[in-house]
This record gives sequence, C-alpha cells and structure tokens, in this order.
Amino acid sequence: MGYKLIVTKRQDKIISALYDEKDMIQVNVDDTKNISILGNIYVGKVINIVKNIDAAFVEIAEGVMCYLSLTENIHPIFCNIKNNDKINIGDEIIVQVSKEGVKTKAPVVTCNLNFTGKYVVLTHGKTMIGTSNKITQESEKSRLKKIVGEYRNSDYGFIIRTNSSGAGEEFIREEINSLISLYKEVREYGIHKSRFSLLYETPAGFICEIRDGYQTQLDEIITDDSWIYEKIRSYLSDFQKEDLEKLRMYQDQLLSLSNLYSIESRLENALREKVWLKSGGSLIIQPTEALTVIDVNTSKAIRGKKKAEETFLKINLEAAVEIAKQLRLRNLSGIIIIDFINMEDTDNRKFLMKELRILLEKDPIKTTVIDMTALNLVEVTRKKVRRPLYEQYSIRR
Repeated sequence: MGYKLIVTKRQDKIISALYDEKDMIQVNVDDTKNISILGNIYVGKVINIVKNIDAAFVEIAEGVMCYLSLTENIHPIFCNIKNNDKINIGDEIIVQVSKEGVKTKAPVVTCNLNFTGKYVVLTHGKTMIGTSNKITQESEKSRLKKIVGEYRNSDYGFIIRTNSSGAGEEFIREEINSLISLYKEVREYGIHKSRFSLLYETPAGFICEIRDGYQTQLDEIITDDSWIYEKIRSYLSDFQKEDLEKLRMYQDQLLSLSNLYSIESRLENALREKVWLKSGGSLIIQPTEALTVIDVNTSKAIRGKKKAEETFLKINLEAAVEIAKQLRLRNLSGIIIIDFINMEDTDNRKFLMKELRILLEKDPIKTTVIDMTALNLVEVTRKKVRRPLYEQYSIRR
C-alpha cells in the first residue's frame, strides 16, 4: 500500500497530512494570512556591503532587508548595466529567498537560483549533474545521468531527485524543458523589471507536498475544499499529468474529512512534549532556539524488571523507532541531541547506533547521525526545509 495525502482547510490554515494506512507520518500547516516567501525570486537592490563578513544586505521589498553571502554567490544576474561580476552598493540583482527570517535574523537570499520540479532541480551557476543519495542502483543512476546530461548548459546544471528513480523518460524530459523555459523567462525578462518585482512565486505548501512526494508511494490525493481541489487539478494538469488520476474530491456530508482521519487529535498529539512508548517508557521532546533535546525515560517500563540492561536496550530501540517518526512528523531540524538510557554494554550501544542510522536514512529529508559523545548523548542533524510544526500550528480552542 502507498500513501494518502489529505489536504483540508481549517479557518485560515491549510493542513496537508501524509498518511501511511491510518498513521499520520508527516504534516504541514500553511497560514493563508501569512504567506511564506521561501523560494520566491525578486529583483532586489543592494543597500549595504559589510566587508569584514563578506556579505551584502539586499532589499527585496519596502523595508524587507535580506542577508546575501558574497563568497557563496559568484554568478549574480544584474538588472543594471555592468562590465564585471562584482556586486556593489546600488546594484539591482535577481535573488531567491533561501531561508526565511527567524526572530531577529533577517531572511537569507542567494543568486544561485533553483527551480524545483518533481524529478529534477535546475541550478543556476552550478553546472554539475548531481544525483540524490537515495538513488543507489548504479544502472538507474547511469540512465538518469544520460537523460539529464543532454540538457547541461554553461549557465546551469541539474540535481536528479529521488522521484526520478523508475520514472518514465518522457516525463523527465518534459519537466526539464518546462524548467528551462521558466529559467529563461526569469533571466531574460526579469532584468527589465523594476526593483522589488516578484519574478517567481513558490507554489503553495500543499502543492509542494504533491511535487515533493515520492513518485511510487503516493496513491491518493484527497481534499474536501473545492478551491484547493481546483488548484491541485490545475497544477497536476500543467506539470504532473501522470498523477492527475490520483486526485479525489471528498463529499460526504455526514462525516468530515478531518474527523475521518482524526487530523485534529493527531495534530494535538504531535505538539505534546511527552510521547509514551508501548513498553511503558517515554520521550520528552523539548525544542529550543539553538537545538532540540530528546530525553528517553524508563518511566513505567522498569518496574519489576530484573535484567535491567536488556530492558534498557529494548526501550532504547523502541525509542529510536519513535524518534525517527517524531522528527519527520514534527518537522524538527538543525541540531538534535538525544539522551538515551545509559547502557554499560559497549556492543549494545553500537547496536543502538547502527539501528538509529538505518531508521534515519529512511527520512526523505537529509538526516545524519553524527556520533555518541563521552556523556552518551547522541548528536543528530536534520536539514531545515520548513518551519517546525510547533511554529506552523497553534491549537485554537
């Protein structure tokens, strides 16, 4: 069985929940009143250059200042006449928002524009052909590189996404041609646009969920909102015709889509600090500004147990499975510190680390187990793609 993507609206929020059977494994909440600018492309103006950090500050809208690293952006697209590639104060350049602003930190922009499709990403300024690490079969890698390599250009390259594995050649070629047309439109016409112009807007979050979903795993896309249905149908018709038959409008008047899939209660559970394990153990998940701390506790599991070491290993392994699930469900990212129950046996610790690595390798978002410290704390990093769930969603009673 594959996955179902449930997209529904609650007041001013659009909830996109991915289900494996009856289990919610991933969820994103988009606020229709506070639209994200991540991935958007603008004509920005360079307001200031700070030489000691080799960075520039670029204004992309009235009063919206963004950070631009000069060392990482060596292929700028200028909207004003230039005879070199050096960025100066007063220049107007095409930039893309690569990180949203967080509290006191300004948004981050880049001149290395990315245009993301279901199968590939077109990368301006990076002319290599990269391949997702999750595509492991060498014959499939070679097939995909041969197809995509034909489109390589002195101005751009491509990253082959996991979804390309097993995909038909005609779908990949069709998407590449669409991305190239979009790139040329932004580059050729964007330079004639006025300052602060929005040249490209990232699709809505629920559309990105469909685009980024695994090709062979998504069986159904279900919504109960006519506006959302039309948006998805339009997108699929233009960019993913092969998935159009998966879209379904839910119209049961007696039972809402949200109640059918228990979305509200599952969201509340995903925001709770404490997560119970079947063994009686528990996790305490505490996000902070700098990192996320996860504490594994024996709780009720140790009562009456004589072989403590075996019990600790059992709880830790169960916790590892739940942690892998919670990281994805809550969309936790950055530095994650896990305090497993201490075990004396070295082999048990090695086995736990091996199992944790196997579990986290299955995450669609790059997640890396760094090591176990001298204090038996496990360090994990997870790439930030979107804001964590606790920032996206607040329970309204």
